[in-house]
Amino acid sequence: MITYDKLLVGGEWTTPATTGVLRVRSPHDQSLVGVVPEASVADVDRAVTAAREAFDHGPWPRLAPAERQRVVARFTELHSARADELAALITSENGSPIWFTTWLQRSLRGYNDDFLETAAGFDWETELPGEDGHRTVVRRAPVGVVAAVIPWNAPHQSALVKMIPALLAGCPVILKPSPETAVDALRLAGILAEAGFPEGVVSVLPADRAVSEYLIAHPGVDKVAFTGSTTAGRRIAALAGERFKRVSLELGGKSASLVLPDADLTQLAEGLKGLALGNNGEACVAHTRILAPRSRYREVVDAIAGMMEGITVGDPADPATWIGPMVKEAQQQRVQSYIEAGLAEGARLVLGGPGAPDVPGLEKGFYVRPTLFADVANTMRIAREEIFGPVLAVIPFGTEDEAVAIANDSPYGLAGGVWTADPEHGLEVARRIRTGTFTVNGAPRDMRSPFGGFKASGFGREYGPAGLSAYTEYQSIGV
Repeated sequence: MITYDKLLVGGEWTTPATTGVLRVRSPHDQSLVGVVPEASVADVDRAVTAAREAFDHGPWPRLAPAERQRVVARFTELHSARADELAALITSENGSPIWFTTWLQRSLRGYNDDFLETAAGFDWETELPGEDGHRTVVRRAPVGVVAAVIPWNAPHQSALVKMIPALLAGCPVILKPSPETAVDALRLAGILAEAGFPEGVVSVLPADRAVSEYLIAHPGVDKVAFTGSTTAGRRIAALAGERFKRVSLELGGKSASLVLPDADLTQLAEGLKGLALGNNGEACVAHTRILAPRSRYREVVDAIAGMMEGITVGDPADPATWIGPMVKEAQQQRVQSYIEAGLAEGARLVLGGPGAPDVPGLEKGFYVRPTLFADVANTMRIAREEIFGPVLAVIPFGTEDEAVAIANDSPYGLAGGVWTADPEHGLEVARRIRTGTFTVNGAPRDMRSPFGGFKASGFGREYGPAGLSAYTEYQSIGV
């Protein structure tokens, strides 16, 4: 068991203002992973005061970009050296399979290096020549104090995609992690403290929703960067809008994979194993609507069912496990309720269904059965709403135009894909889909490209130059 008794406030380990604690338990067997302080509104006040002092009077926003890059590079070295240790800790907290957390934590080094490369070539300041000897200086000023509020499903990725560009831009950052992954958040805090950021620049405050709202609405915060549910995003947008705060929201999804008649179904099934069921299906980008042509409908359903039947559900610390437990009991119950709703609405159950997997040793965990529905109408709840678990719905279509219409008939627009023997035609299809990220035959996205959603999947973009720009304001100065 891991125990912390202090919070990172302004870069210093500080005794919390109250005695509240967060007890983090394993979703696999309910064992106690760790106990950490629960931040209060008084801790938020202290962190914001430190961040404001750092921004308004401290050196960090006033350093040359290259000097900030050196500190961030130091952090990246320290963080990447602990990748496997952090992966095991996150698995114990949120139930993500160790294959997933290990792959993701090791990948973060490359993501951080991409931001450093972007910052090195960024247009921090340019000049426009004018008439009569005058000129205009156009500079990127840091946006101010940033509140980064993140979920539990990929905690370090969600944190660093906000913190790294904000820090490179010269912004102090207050990270508010989820209670479910509070222990790894304070591990991250220790690495931040070791990296050598100036006083006031970084704070990490594990807390629940009420403290999050207090932080988001705090008059000392200039920008809110949030990843989480669409429901929470609406609340954050309202709070931020009242105060003209800058805000970026990376929210939910209900992504469609379009299977064209010429698709390779072996490639489809293997691709969906990760794209639809990676991280226990607890992923905003999961391809949970599979659009299949009626001419090959049975083949598509059989190919996906065959893939799912071969998946191992079990202890997330076991490298052989593909799907572990849901993060908490409430999430397990949520997924179960959607499985029951699918049955009630008339979808055909192909495999899985209500109840926990009949696997010895999983009795104490928050497990669900990976479930596949066929003959799903796009009007059903299992096709409209984000489930955030290993539940897939196969929807039939006739023409390609109908498939595009079904894919776009969603309140969300975060991700998706198309499967076809003709990648160039797949690109044509992709251009017709209203979604922020798309893949042809499961091709990976360059992590320097913008990531974010259309419609109820949020606004703003992360990664690459767009992600760095999100933490700057343009200032034009006539000379």
